[in-house]
Amino acid sequence: MALTEKAVRKALRTVKDPELNLDLVVLGLVYDVKVEDAAVQVTISLTTPMCPAAGQILDEAKAAVRGVEGVEDATVELTFDPPWTPERISPLIRSSLGI
Repeated sequence: MALTEKAVRKALRTVKDPELNLDLVVLGLVYDVKVEDAAVQVTISLTTPMCPAAGQILDEAKAAVRGVEGVEDATVELTFDPPWTPERISPLIRSSLGI
């Protein structure tokens, strides 16, 4: 089976923001996923640049990507450009959160 962006995003759904208890994909924190052969590069953000769980989230994201079948090399980069806002959360989830 070919390595796909969809498989990588599915794996990233297992990584949760410990404060909000929602996964990176639902929160809109996954900005980009590039798959080239067996190498994956993911760009994520955090809800705030001062997130005390930043290291944990990055480590868990990298482990999740490396766990995808076919991945031989995984890079997870952090960006704050553009800054994350709650509008990146899907409307249905925002509504359930009351935001």
